[in-house]
Amino acid sequence: MPSPQEASVRSVVVPFEAGEPPAPLRGLGHHGVLERWRAVDRSGHAPHLVGVRGADGEDWTAAALVTARPHTAYLKIVDAVGDVPAAVAAVVAHARARGLAQVKWEGWTATSEEAVAAGFAPLGPPLARSEGAEGPAAGYFRWLRDGVVTAPPYYGQTTHFTCGAVTALVAQAHAGALPGDGLDRRAELTLWRDATNFPACEPVGLGVAVRRAWPSSPVTVHLDTDRPVMLGHLPESEREWRAHLQRMSREDAGRIGVPVDPRRLSTTGIRSAIGRREHVLLLVSLAAMQGFDVPHWVLCHGVVPGAVVVDDPWADAAKGDTWVDAHLLPVPDPSLDTMSAISPDGFGGAVTIGRRTASAGR
Repeated sequence: MPSPQEASVRSVVVPFEAGEPPAPLRGLGHHGVLERWRAVDRSGHAPHLVGVRGADGEDWTAAALVTARPHTAYLKIVDAVGDVPAAVAAVVAHARARGLAQVKWEGWTATSEEAVAAGFAPLGPPLARSEGAEGPAAGYFRWLRDGVVTAPPYYGQTTHFTCGAVTALVAQAHAGALPGDGLDRRAELTLWRDATNFPACEPVGLGVAVRRAWPSSPVTVHLDTDRPVMLGHLPESEREWRAHLQRMSREDAGRIGVPVDPRRLSTTGIRSAIGRREHVLLLVSLAAMQGFDVPHWVLCHGVVPGAVVVDDPWADAAKGDTWVDAHLLPVPDPSLDTMSAISPDGFGGAVTIGRRTASAGR
């Protein structure tokens, strides 16, 4: 339900052009903030300004720079200037009008007191950050829809190829199967080394590695093809031995009791798994969210009406993307379905990790 301030604010939404910001924005000062807004090419994340009109209807009393990954269900405030509470209320109203699930706020200039007063909660600080993606020290979020979401710790992959291992580790930390101090670079590289198909982690190898690391956690691989996957970009001489490793992973899966379901895991199936308090490691293409068709692992761990909440271990610093975007990220069901069809063959891959059995080892 909109607050009285959200309902009363008089706002305007205009595209953000780094070269020539609108005159009403220049009147709000904050040179350092404007320099940060211009420092990277944010055009891939639809940057726009939400301004609050003054009494004369011409000047602005406040403004916020707003961005978001494409095909997602949130908006992110990079900074707010001028009358900050009014700017944030205008962004929240803007997000509600678009039917979005969430608003985030990067903590470059925002204080925790301002964020809490505006109805935002703090994001837990990242344990690690993606290579080159520094981001702000703090971040805040506010849900606009009801749902069941408990935040896992955020850990950004420290290499370009360890996304599968990181999603598995974060899932197990969220489930209580990994101690709080066990999520670090050594664990990241150790699990990747057991799961890798050099350098990427394919679904069966990742599922087998998770089961070996946590024998008490039920694991199922979902892969709707029996052919080797994620090898099309390699020359034939490089594909052959990696394909052999994938066949070995299938043999290992049969030997240690990891089922391979030959059906693609749909968004309905993902929601059902989360409802059973399972975690879903989902292989997606980054084409929709980041503009390049590269297979990538994300963790699905929560749901809100119309969207699945994921944690992405990677952020694209070149687009102004930070850990604040990647953490507690709501993706609409149809978008997630599209992302999970991996080119060029349109196969789908996932690993579900169930709750630990009571009798267990680790």
